[in-house]
Order: sequence, then structure tokens, then C-alpha cells
Amino acid sequence: MEDKTKRKADLLHAFQERHATKEFDPTKKVAEDDFHFILEAARLSPSSVGYEPWKFVVVQNETLRNKLKEITWGAQGQLPTASHFVLILARTAKDTKYDSDYVKNHMLHVKKLPPELFEKAKVRYKAFQEHDLKLLENERTMLDWAGKQTYIALANMMTAAAFIGIDSCPIEGFDFDKVQALLEEEHLLEDGHLAISAMVAFGYRAKEPRLKTRKQLDEIVTWIE
Repeated sequence: MEDKTKRKADLLHAFQERHATKEFDPTKKVAEDDFHFILEAARLSPSSVGYEPWKFVVVQNETLRNKLKEITWGAQGQLPTASHFVLILARTAKDTKYDSDYVKNHMLHVKKLPPELFEKAKVRYKAFQEHDLKLLENERTMLDWAGKQTYIALANMMTAAAFIGIDSCPIEGFDFDKVQALLEEEHLLEDGHLAISAMVAFGYRAKEPRLKTRKQLDEIVTWIE
């Protein structure tokens, strides 16, 4: 019981300490094994029907960071100072549609479903995408669905970082079309199979943040018994 209480306290402390760091100390770098731990938190994250529709691009190249800075208004302080800067890419409809080669390969070779079970599951995936959530209405609907999954991984990366005393900042403030064009130019989008979803910076804060503020629990939770 004491061990469980301590684990809960440690995790809540990490959430209390975490904040959206606007500027990092550029002289402090995240250790390789610590950053691998953060990436493992992303890799082990759950996703809808287990598709894992994501890819993580760690941008350490100064030239590419400078190009991103010109079209990412939300990372003006983070791009030049972060120890590690990650682009989170979501898989497009080319990969996430129920009958795609990506889904077939993923389910048979990663999830290791028997072929006959996969064929049955594909019927369920089709109904899920066509009827349940109406994801096949257009390509952007599918991309937004995949993007929702990447945010699970994003949250887990930031929580893992905070748990070991590393700061982070999630970033949505960018010009989607211009970032897409830049990443296409850099050959990072696998010929239209990937698209930018979010960005996240990691490092150590340059200054202490203001106190965390949140609504009270009873303002955001409703119990139905």
C-alpha cells in the first residue's frame, strides 16, 4: 500500500511540476538514455484499434530548426533552445483506411493476428470507419482521427519527461501548409503517407514558471450513479 501511495504521489508531483516551457536553457542537454525513455513512452502508447498511426521525427539539425522557426509561430523560444525537438506525424488515409497495405501489414506482422482473424476484424474496421464515426467522408476527417491518436502519445511523452524532471512544451502554433511543404521538401512524409500533427520540445527550463492554475475537480467531473 505504501508503495502504491508513493507512486501516486510521485506521478501527481510530475503533473504539478510540468508546464509549457517557452524557453529552455540551451546549455543543458537531455541525456541519451533519458530521451530514449521518453520515446519509449510514445512507442508504448495506445491508439484506436491499435493502428499506431504515427511517426516521430527528432529534429536536431540547426538548419532545419531555423526553417521551421520561420513558419512555426508557437515555437519561437523553443526551437533555438530546446535540447530535443520532435515533429509528431500522423498517418494519412493512404495508410489508415481499413483496407490499406499499412493496416494489413501492421495487423498481420506487428499485432500478429492470424490471417483469418484479420479478415473478420477488417469487416469491423470498415463499419467503424464508414458508419460508426463516419471517418471516410474526406481525407481530412481521417487525418484528424489519426491526429487524435498522436495526442495520446504526445501526452505520454510529456508525462514521462516530467516524471524524470525534464521540461517540455507541446506546440500547435504553425502554418500547416508551409510545414507540410517543408517536410515534403525534406523527404519526411513518405510520399503523402504522413502529415504534421503536432510538435513538442524537451529540455530544461530557463526560468521558473508561475504557479499552475486549473479548475477544481467538481467543476469538470459529473458522476452518474
